[in-house]
Amino acid sequence: MEIIHELSDKAKGDLLLVEEAKKGNEKAFASLMNRYRDSIYYMLLKMVNNTSDAEDLTIEAFGKAFRNIDSYTPKFAFSTWLFKIATNNCVDFIRKKQLSPTPFDHLQDNLENVTVNIQSDLPDPEESLINHQKIAALKDIVNQLKPRYKSLIELRYYKEYSYEEISSELNLPIGTVKAQLFRAKTLLYNILIKTGHR
Repeated sequence: MEIIHELSDKAKGDLLLVEEAKKGNEKAFASLMNRYRDSIYYMLLKMVNNTSDAEDLTIEAFGKAFRNIDSYTPKFAFSTWLFKIATNNCVDFIRKKQLSPTPFDHLQDNLENVTVNIQSDLPDPEESLINHQKIAALKDIVNQLKPRYKSLIELRYYKEYSYEEISSELNLPIGTVKAQLFRAKTLLYNILIKTGHR
């Protein structure tokens, strides 16, 4: 652990949060997200030049980071590791988008087709777990999300709205509702698993 001396104070603070997150501390996950959400978002916005895509990619980046947090080692700052995950994920997204004939719609169609049961309104195993927990343990995380994601989660899991009801309430196409909920749900599910709510 002698590596810690080479890290800045901020990186040392991150390392303590990462250690807590590895033990399943939701507040540590929320703190890490709060520290880096905006900088990740603005970096991705420069890459994709679209606020909706940048928001989705921010959620995906944190989802991937939190799912793989056990593989993080303090050879370099947590922020470096997180930005690398976000950048790689964004590059993959741009590559897929360029290969699609009708980029965004096609990507969303693919996403919905590969998502287990997302076409139906019945909860899949991830949703059942999230519903069961009632996000009680995840309020801190939900509060770090951008307002649009926060609204989606609250409507789906607190108020138990159907996709159609959410679509009409937020005036969003149903495909967008499903795609964005899928991303947010994956992030929450990863954190629930990490924090021992199996």
